[in-house]
Amino acid sequence: MLSYPSGMTVSTRALGVLSDALRAHRNQRATRWRKLTAGRQALLVVAYLRKGETYADLACGFTIGTSTVYRYIREALDLLAAMAPTLEQAIEVACRKAFVILDGTLLRIDRVGMASGYDRAFYSGKHKAHGLNVQVIADPIGRLVWISPPLPGARHDMGAAREHGIVDALTAHEIPAAADTAYQGAGSTVAVPQRRRRLDPDTGRYQRLSTNQREVNTAHARRRGPGERVNAELKNWRILRKIRSSPNTADRLIAAVQTLMLANA
Repeated sequence: MLSYPSGMTVSTRALGVLSDALRAHRNQRATRWRKLTAGRQALLVVAYLRKGETYADLACGFTIGTSTVYRYIREALDLLAAMAPTLEQAIEVACRKAFVILDGTLLRIDRVGMASGYDRAFYSGKHKAHGLNVQVIADPIGRLVWISPPLPGARHDMGAAREHGIVDALTAHEIPAAADTAYQGAGSTVAVPQRRRRLDPDTGRYQRLSTNQREVNTAHARRRGPGERVNAELKNWRILRKIRSSPNTADRLIAAVQTLMLANA
């Protein structure tokens, strides 16, 4: 197998956060010797998450065994996931913002059981694909505040936000939020676009929005736009473009990426 040098668009700060966590973990366990230093192990894990490299490719590039790559990655994911913020911590950050942007996105998966209709819960009719639903909170300029644990992809954004407690938390702390029409009825603090009026009984068609309503929707879309940046950045971590591991363990993977994204900001 051939190896070659490559690069990644990840800040040294994110790499340093993971290196420090691994170094502290090794000191706590009194580890005497490893094939890779903490810094090299951190680089291996970031390459796995950012570029979606396989264990075999990483083993070749770092001149270690495939099983060692697996152990190094599992160890680092546990540490990163433990460092991810909770919803309560995210709400504390959101309270200091003028408003937040709430949006949901689908992370596709390719390993889900088909027997007895188990896969149906993960199938998103909107995206016509199997995946996981995650709720993302961003600040007004498009910086990540929080990513929720995943739910099966068939779950509606509004239902997912309620299950995670996001809607109740925004309401309780009176935090203004901008969201799309999927969050209709989320409460007085969550602003959503104007929807088309009901069917006209005479023509049988939806009544068009007024000029003022269309202008309000345009302004709302501009306000909500930076939140799409976070979703795009989330999927720049190629390991999440199509999750190859079991969907039941994807929460740790998503939490690990969240920690690095926050450190990368």
